[in-house]
Amino acid sequence: MPPARATRRAVTDENAEAGTQRMTRAKAAAIETTAGDPPKKALTTKRSTTAPTNAAPAARKRTALGDVSNVGKKEPAEEGKKDALGKPTLSKTAKPAGIQKQPARSTSTRTVLGQKTANNASSELKRPASGSGVGQATKKRNTSASKPAKQQDDDEDSENAPPETNGIKGIKIDKKTTAVKTNLTPKIEEEFDDDEYPSLEDIIKDAKDLDAEDVDDPLMVADYVHEIFDYMKQLEISTMPNADYMDNQSELEWKMRGILVDWLLEVHTRFRLLPETLFLAVNIIDRFLSSKVVQLDRLQLVGVTAMFIASKYEEVLSPHVQNFVHVADDGFSEGEILSAERFVLAALDYDLSYPNPMNFLRRISKADNYDIQTRTLGKYLLEIGCVDHRFLQYPPSQVAAAAMYVARLALDRGEWDATLSKYAGYTEQEIQPVFKLMVDYLHAPVQHDAFFRKYASKKFLKASIVLRQWAKKWAPKYLDNVQSYPSSGKTPCS
Repeated sequence: MPPARATRRAVTDENAEAGTQRMTRAKAAAIETTAGDPPKKALTTKRSTTAPTNAAPAARKRTALGDVSNVGKKEPAEEGKKDALGKPTLSKTAKPAGIQKQPARSTSTRTVLGQKTANNASSELKRPASGSGVGQATKKRNTSASKPAKQQDDDEDSENAPPETNGIKGIKIDKKTTAVKTNLTPKIEEEFDDDEYPSLEDIIKDAKDLDAEDVDDPLMVADYVHEIFDYMKQLEISTMPNADYMDNQSELEWKMRGILVDWLLEVHTRFRLLPETLFLAVNIIDRFLSSKVVQLDRLQLVGVTAMFIASKYEEVLSPHVQNFVHVADDGFSEGEILSAERFVLAALDYDLSYPNPMNFLRRISKADNYDIQTRTLGKYLLEIGCVDHRFLQYPPSQVAAAAMYVARLALDRGEWDATLSKYAGYTEQEIQPVFKLMVDYLHAPVQHDAFFRKYASKKFLKASIVLRQWAKKWAPKYLDNVQSYPSSGKTPCS
């Protein structure tokens, strides 16, 4: 150790300035730092392992990294081995969390995971439920070892095949017609079975893709908008009420329902609620009356409670329950409304996922270049489906398509082209039944005063007046065999 220090000092003396033998603090610190040979050697050794010329220490470093990340930790017999499918096997770090928690999976190899992937395609492409899939994978792993290589290649092809169905089971929507086949709504069957009319698939081939311009806007969700509206068209069938539920009511009539909804329209305007709140409230009333028998003196309580529930669901700031007690002229107490709220929600099984027709109207308005006047008239026509019970047998999407169709026809906006058919989901022939009902309602005398006055104001561009003037002129051309309002009921409206 002392000779080494002498050597270091000799080198330092050679580098010193000529004629100067004084030791400065900086030189003394440098000598003390270089004098510590063991730390210097350890640092030199550590640096030498990172050099590209030293291959042996680099291999040890990779092995150590493999031990930490659990990648290089494998059995000698399986080094570089592939599974039966010819694909690289999965590492243990790529295992799902659910498989790591099972004790039986702790000794499974990567080859077994590869066989499990191949066997999933042989179970009719059905995803097992969580919890039961682990046991099924273990059973198939033991039987797949005896499969030949050709059969496993077939399993790989079937694994990449698309699923057979993607939607709600038990609901079949005929694209050629407006018939929706289900046991709950037998009256939606339509008579458009003639081959003379082109189908929707043939028409939308020439339609424009208006969603391509919204790809950069995350609020428009252009990547998922088609799937969203396809799901809503399936969901609207399950939330449709019974179109003939009044036959089971002993004290109620269709006329009373129209009076109730007309009054709710006035309450909705006074509270300045959203349009979605009104449609959801009417849907709650119809679905509740489809399942429960209500007395006449409790019908207004059902309407107030439905509006109270809908405002909680749709509004940012819903009115207080005392406001609903006030608009009902203190006919019901606060406790009765809250008790009725629990009873109505229990009868509906707390299912308020109603595909609102306003969503479909806005979707169609995209193909109409978001024309304000057309959409305002469409809102008035859409609310006709709330006060007129004849629209209960049609899904909200078809009513919205008919509303936009009548509004464009009254304002002379052009034909119902392929782009409108694509974004509405209905052809011009499929809209005709609902279209004739709307024209018949507009041609008939005013039945709901609050509803007419609401849309006769300048705020709504006098939509009710404009459409009734148009209907008086063109109704005889479009109406042939439409049953006048009301089509059914125990007491006709005067």
